[in-house]
Amino acid sequence: MRRFLSFASMTACMVLAGCLSRPPIPPADVATPATYRYSMAGGSADPVTADWWRRFDSAELDRLVTQATAQNFDLAAAVARVKQARANATIAGAALLPSVSGFADASRQGGLMVNNQLPSGSAFDLGVSATYELDFWGKNQATRDAAVERVRAFAFDQATVQMTLTADVADSWLQTVALREREQIAQRNLETARAILRNVKSQYRAGYVTALDAAQQRTLVASQQRAAAALHQQGNDSEALLATLLGVPASGFTVTTRTLDAVNAPGVDAGVPASLLTRRPDIAYAEAQLAAAHADVAAARAAMFPSVTLSAYLGTGSDRAQRIFDNPLYSVAAGLTAPIFDAGALAAGRDLAQAQQEELLAAYRKAIVSGFADVERALNASAGADAQTRAQDDELSEARHTLELAQSRYRAGAETALTVLDAQRTLYSAEDEHVQLHLERLRAAVATYRALGGGWH
Repeated sequence: MRRFLSFASMTACMVLAGCLSRPPIPPADVATPATYRYSMAGGSADPVTADWWRRFDSAELDRLVTQATAQNFDLAAAVARVKQARANATIAGAALLPSVSGFADASRQGGLMVNNQLPSGSAFDLGVSATYELDFWGKNQATRDAAVERVRAFAFDQATVQMTLTADVADSWLQTVALREREQIAQRNLETARAILRNVKSQYRAGYVTALDAAQQRTLVASQQRAAAALHQQGNDSEALLATLLGVPASGFTVTTRTLDAVNAPGVDAGVPASLLTRRPDIAYAEAQLAAAHADVAAARAAMFPSVTLSAYLGTGSDRAQRIFDNPLYSVAAGLTAPIFDAGALAAGRDLAQAQQEELLAAYRKAIVSGFADVERALNASAGADAQTRAQDDELSEARHTLELAQSRYRAGAETALTVLDAQRTLYSAEDEHVQLHLERLRAAVATYRALGGGWH
């Protein structure tokens, strides 16, 4: 009969343990496109590498990225979060091993005189105790697994912060340089507008133009002054933002590059969409968080079952220090604790863990879909900027040719200085548009590098 009961008990435990076996992590179930719609055709594109920013051929940008990696506060905080996660994983893993404690006591007591005797005595105790919870249902193992997955998640988060930081530094630097270059063009345009105004004033005094013409040109000069001041302000703001990314005070920081002419606009090979799942650290972060939540569900389910704790004690004591090891004592015990009534707290904890897993599964799927969309938008921006640049190149070429013709006719006496100045203003506007489109091409390349994971694998 005892054998039968023992066999039945073991069978019941095996059945319960089987009920607690972990199901597989829910799959992403997100359709992966075969190709990107706006991917670059031909052999002019290069693969994404970990030092992708060097493809822009700027020594200043290289230096700023290195400085930001060493000094940025957000990245330092991400590194600290990884350290915290590792410490939590160590704490969680401690429950899988016995807990051992040692103690040593020494005391001396005395009292009032009783029957002409003064009661007194000494006591010395020395011992060690150990406790261990049998992880029969896998609760402690699941808790540790969740902590380990969160270590991976925060490591991926650190990589995401670093990738984002690098892209932000490159993007902010490009915008700052472009604004400084546009400010120079605006200043030249302002000088031309002032020269035209002087010419108009002279013609007005001679009676060749009306007061309305002079007023309109003064308005144009004021407008150009406002545009130049606005670009100067925007350049200062962009420079201050870049200084913040570098972790330095904005008051002592200056971008030395003043034009984008020498900055290369690289072509980027996007690869196949399926590879994006292993190229973006934010997707890996979402996947690791989902794995941690999956382990949390297993731990919450195991908490609903009884727990078995083993304890052992070994010690000795005496009233004399030299005899402390004469009478050793030991004890071994096992305890069973089972939940009976907790007003649904354990079941609610399981439901909470399952709901959190569902939330993180949705976040994981969203990260994948958003990753594909980021690449498509970046490639589309690059293609659009290239198409606009080709058309604007013709516009800029014609503006330069128009100025050459106006200057030639002016030297021949066939045109007035006003015509030459107006041609210069048209050229400056085309040059400003050229800088903006070149900036968009460069920013689109940065966005593509960012969308493809910045060389992370």
